[in-house]
Amino acid sequence: MMRTDTPAPAEAERGRAAKGPRPAPPVPAPGPAATARRRARRETLAGYLFLSPWCVGILLLTLGPMLVSLYLAFTDYNLFDSPRWVGLENFSEMFSDDRWWKSVRVTAVFVLVATPLKLAIALGVAMLLVRPRKGQGFYRSAFYAPSLIGASVSIGIVWRALFQDGAVVDRSLSLFGWDGGGWVGDPDWSMPTLVALSAWQFGAPMVIFLAGLKQVPRELYEAAEVDGAGAWRRFRSITLPMISPVLFFNLLLEIIHSFQIFTSALVIAGPGGGRAGGPGDSLLVYTWYLYEQGFANLRMGYASAMAWMLLAGIAVVTAVLFWSQRRWVHYEEGGR
Repeated sequence: MMRTDTPAPAEAERGRAAKGPRPAPPVPAPGPAATARRRARRETLAGYLFLSPWCVGILLLTLGPMLVSLYLAFTDYNLFDSPRWVGLENFSEMFSDDRWWKSVRVTAVFVLVATPLKLAIALGVAMLLVRPRKGQGFYRSAFYAPSLIGASVSIGIVWRALFQDGAVVDRSLSLFGWDGGGWVGDPDWSMPTLVALSAWQFGAPMVIFLAGLKQVPRELYEAAEVDGAGAWRRFRSITLPMISPVLFFNLLLEIIHSFQIFTSALVIAGPGGGRAGGPGDSLLVYTWYLYEQGFANLRMGYASAMAWMLLAGIAVVTAVLFWSQRRWVHYEEGGR
């Protein structure tokens, strides 16, 4: 009979301990897809981290105040007492307010006159500066400078001093037989003073026009000259269609800026007629009347309603511009 000897359990355990712990099974290396997902998550987290100051700012400084303003538009609030809900009373009072209608008309006149004039000057100067010439950098900087300082209070004070009765402009025009008196003190000429200041700040749209004009192929002008097209025909048939997207962009921005005119009108108008707004409220722009109601008359609810009406008006004008661009804005792909 054959005998088989088997080790005792204690001896088996001692044998395994002498050999050392059993090695863990190898962990498979992550595949390319998992590595790409981890990298994408890290990049997304870093992007949100860099965006967080902007997100906090837009929530606390833009969206939050907008929602509060929307609520106040339906209340009677004077900055000291608690808001009292009045519904649509502020809006109904607005349409029966003669000075509100005056501010709407003054602002509309300014937008319709100042915006085209400013863009026309900007485009004309851009066409003069687009061709290489000696001292081109200096001229571009000089023409752009008014856009940097034109909206400041100091420039408004200087502009008002230039157009006062007996000032430099008045004396210069008197040499040519013009004796109209001070512009800022005349209800018929105070608006041209403000329009002139706005048109003087044509530097920003000029730079954008310069960028658009540089993209127009010179071959188109050369072919038009060979066909006998004059300067006006080349401008109307080549320049305007080719820069129409840039023109649309400038037009949209300048209209929005014109609706928001405030500092220049306030400084030039001064205390005309015993209250700000210029002589005969000829410079009573919308934003100044909004400020007057909110912070001078302490009618913050009424001012909030005015602000939302201004936003609605700008939105309507913007929508009309985007609708109309299909007819006159041409893109390289051939669409409109």
